Amino acid sequence: MTQRNQSLDALRGLAIFGMVLAGSIAFGILPAWMYHAQEPPPAHTFIPTLPGISWVDLVFPFFLFSMGAAIPLSLKKKINEQVGFPSILMAACKRYILLVFFALFTRQMTTAGLSRQPGITDYVLPVGAFALLSVLFFQPAADNRLWNWLKASAVLITGVLLWLLPFESNNGFSLYQSDIILLILANVSLAGTLWWYLTRNYPLVRIALLPLLMGIYLSGATPGNWCYNLLSWTPFPWMYNSNFLKYLFILLPGTLAGEWMLQYQAVTPSAREVKYLQLAGLAAGVVLVSNVVLLFSRHTTINFFLTIAALGGCFAALRKTDLRIIPFFLKAGAYLVVLGLCFESFEGGIKKDPATFSYYFVTAGLAFLVLLIFFSLQYGHTGRMIIRCFAWPGRNPMVAYVAGNLLLLPLLHLTGAISVFEIMGQQVWTGVLRGILFAGTVCALAALFTIKKWYWKT
Repeated sequence: MTQRNQSLDALRGLAIFGMVLAGSIAFGILPAWMYHAQEPPPAHTFIPTLPGISWVDLVFPFFLFSMGAAIPLSLKKKINEQVGFPSILMAACKRYILLVFFALFTRQMTTAGLSRQPGITDYVLPVGAFALLSVLFFQPAADNRLWNWLKASAVLITGVLLWLLPFESNNGFSLYQSDIILLILANVSLAGTLWWYLTRNYPLVRIALLPLLMGIYLSGATPGNWCYNLLSWTPFPWMYNSNFLKYLFILLPGTLAGEWMLQYQAVTPSAREVKYLQLAGLAAGVVLVSNVVLLFSRHTTINFFLTIAALGGCFAALRKTDLRIIPFFLKAGAYLVVLGLCFESFEGGIKKDPATFSYYFVTAGLAFLVLLIFFSLQYGHTGRMIIRCFAWPGRNPMVAYVAGNLLLLPLLHLTGAISVFEIMGQQVWTGVLRGILFAGTVCALAALFTIKKWYWKT
């Protein structure tokens, strides 16, 4: 695997680690910047009018961006084989259906989804669900009759469980109880794949169509016009929501990153070029930290000019190199970040939820810059280790996403170790350590699956 693909996997792995960490640290006692900006401690009550972002608000867009970058990479073989649009459509729809199922099954097979007053069975069943998913989504390298029988058995067992279990509501399996993040990914993946395929030879058209989508959403906020009616229409509310497609503003720029990775071959820089590349990575890190810290603290003017200065440093450093792909990442990232900052005061300030256009542009731009940072890290021993640690779980995102709720938490309850986990959540530093240990264990499990080549695929 090339270093540039490792950088993309590392970005995805970083997002997964952050996602799990954000959900497992102590609640209510840490500083506000350790949580979603719109859900401050101690009550964590959602305040939709509160502007700003924290590091937690970056993990989901980074994952979406990496999903977009993976689209041209994953479809490269089909494109080269000239399979045609029907084959691409079938593959995209298959993935969409499997992700919708994944969203429904994983949400309702958690302990919380099974019962409001869980017993031993409600902790054992999620572990069994994890085992079922391991069979359902693992694709062996060669056709194996025994594995086909195992998969057929897993499908049968899954169907029986969904038919017989009462679940939390005691009304059985519900199509309206799903993991919202996975449901968003399913919708955006389908739309983004088709959008990319139809514009694969016209990247400027792909981006030029985004302002049209912006106009539809801005006009659709007012009832009584065709944009509003279009956005309100849904054939199946439990699996499709037009509001999810706003995240195309993050995913589609990611497809450009994937295309550039395919287009430009990796070159080995000289020692002098490595030094300047690392300086550019350092300046990109300043942009990342500045936009998180200063947008959260609402020092927007200082952040804007500091961002411009740091980006200028990036461009100055990269002028000393001949790495063709990196300037593309920098130019795209710089443009999107600055564009997002120009939109910052629009819609009441940058916010993840409800997501603002400033949020889409800033986070997509920062994702480009994080790729640049990972590229700069790969030329040092420590940097390569960091990239590898994130890249391993990043190659198995489905495992990492559900391992915490379906495997680790139930095992903590079954073994009684959950009491130690809860005690750690009562103090600030141990509350942070708890999250790091939990997220690290989940990522280590996903990394083990990667090392063993047990990939979960849709």
